[in-house]
Amino acid sequence: MGAAEPAGAPVLGAAARAVLAQRPESAADRQRRRNREAAPVLPSRVPWVAVIVFTVLAIGLAWLVASPLWLSGEGLANPWFQLIALGMMYTPTIAAVVVVCFVARPRSIPRLLGLAPLRPLARTLGLCAAALVGFPVLAFCAMLLGQAMGLITLDLVDLSGLAAIMTASGAGEPTRDQLTTIALVQLLTLPISVLVASLSAFGEELGWRGWLLPNLLPLGTWPALLVSGAIWGVWHAPLILLGYNYQRTDVVGVLLMVGWCMLLGVVIGWLRLRSASVWPAVIAHGAVNAAVGALLLFASPTSMQDTGSVFGTLLGWPGWILLAVVTLALVVTGQFGKRAVPGLCASEVSAPVS
Repeated sequence: MGAAEPAGAPVLGAAARAVLAQRPESAADRQRRRNREAAPVLPSRVPWVAVIVFTVLAIGLAWLVASPLWLSGEGLANPWFQLIALGMMYTPTIAAVVVVCFVARPRSIPRLLGLAPLRPLARTLGLCAAALVGFPVLAFCAMLLGQAMGLITLDLVDLSGLAAIMTASGAGEPTRDQLTTIALVQLLTLPISVLVASLSAFGEELGWRGWLLPNLLPLGTWPALLVSGAIWGVWHAPLILLGYNYQRTDVVGVLLMVGWCMLLGVVIGWLRLRSASVWPAVIAHGAVNAAVGALLLFASPTSMQDTGSVFGTLLGWPGWILLAVVTLALVVTGQFGKRAVPGLCASEVSAPVS
């Protein structure tokens, strides 16, 4: 039995009803319908069993993949290190696939993980572009701040660090023009390097910001961002305890990584929430991985040989300061109170979608 018409509502004739029924469904209406069919897009409460399974799998598999580095006794000097590190980056994806298929299957896996929809394309691509440009700029600013703090020495004029690399590789003594050309090529091709690095960063982001962050959101935005960042930092332990990044083989190195991942995770997590898509987070992660290494060509030879110079980069104290400043700017502008709805731009959202 149909619902009664509300008092005062216009009475539509059969012809008018037929016209309305035949009206093409707009893209926004179609997206709202898909969101209703997939609702709830985000969980209403934390699926703790799934979170525990995901965390144990991601960290456990990371240790398993990294075990050859430990068992061989070669550590980071193992000739297979790069391949092992790449394999380790896909352990969060494996964990995410296991939980969505066998532990807590959502109605729409792509929507929960932020893989789809890409609509509105302008928002998704805009935030991807912001990550592509913003994080390399942030990495360079961190090195400038690191030099001001006396933590690293840069040579932006003579490019002596790059010259030392070329000489050591047997390329001979490079001229000033050659050094300038190589440096410019490195900078101009950095976006390509970021996209290549994003292929491996996807392996992590599908887990951290694709699955874990959304499933922790019932705790609140800030707890979800910080807890997911802390787990991300602990996941790095198999490499950090071998001296990776901070050249510390103790718990201090792990704590440094956890702190940095929590700060970086807040900013990358904001991209995920603001876009309702995992792709800007993937690009941001790839940009960090590509830029920190590529920009070291501007360091002096002394700084390149000094393992402590890492504390003058985005990974060190300048990075902590700048990430905190970016986070503060996002807080002041109210960005953490804005959460995108999958497939809908702000003007198309008539009501919040969970």
